[in-house]
Amino acid sequence: MKTVYADILIKETIAMLQEGRRVVLPVKGTSMHPFIISGKDSVELISPSAPLKEYDVVWAWVEGSRYVIHRIIGIDGNQLTLMGDGNSYEVEHCRTDEVLALAEYVIAPNGKRRYLYTKTRLGFARLWRRLLPVRRWLLAIYRRTFLKLNITI
Repeated sequence: MKTVYADILIKETIAMLQEGRRVVLPVKGTSMHPFIISGKDSVELISPSAPLKEYDVVWAWVEGSRYVIHRIIGIDGNQLTLMGDGNSYEVEHCRTDEVLALAEYVIAPNGKRRYLYTKTRLGFARLWRRLLPVRRWLLAIYRRTFLKLNITI
């Protein structure tokens, strides 16, 4: 039954995005920690109107098997490489036509909206990418401290 509801939600979300509407979806999973927190944050999605860029956060159908909300880390023609901010080494691949939406805002439980593409947030995303060799340890520290203290970055 859970799959039926998920399928309906996905179809309706895609239809609303194609109509040009904004859609807010809750986030599940830890692959976008520390910037998007599972079970707390939601993302506001829009249909992409401009060409996709590196560091965009997208909702995409990856590798013909599942939907993810991850950051673009590489573009080669119409082929994209995606990686969650909470991942240390896993990447996914998709085509530009498999990107269903661009995440524009993160919405906290109190309703506060955080725009994902300010210079400061993009600077953090770039720094986080450069820290990839030590990200595994930084994420472990994050999970043991910030998550237990309920602090959002």
